[in-house]
Amino acid sequence: MEKYKISKSMRFFLFVSGTLVWTGIWLTGFNVVHWVLYLPAIFFAFAVITGICPGMIVSNLLFGEKSSSDKQS
Repeated sequence: MEKYKISKSMRFFLFVSGTLVWTGIWLTGFNVVHWVLYLPAIFFAFAVITGICPGMIVSNLLFGEKSSSDKQS
């Protein structure tokens, strides 16, 4: 699970993004917003708290990780 850990700068970015999404939900009204808007907000909060980002895991599974030899060419 250690390979899925994200950096501190990514955690901060997700914290700021998640805070903005939660603020938007709060300003709109918790009972008014569609439930789909809660998904990224929950994923951002989970990533900030645990350091494991579900979005990065899915992205790496879909597109694969580039090795250092792939980046040079």
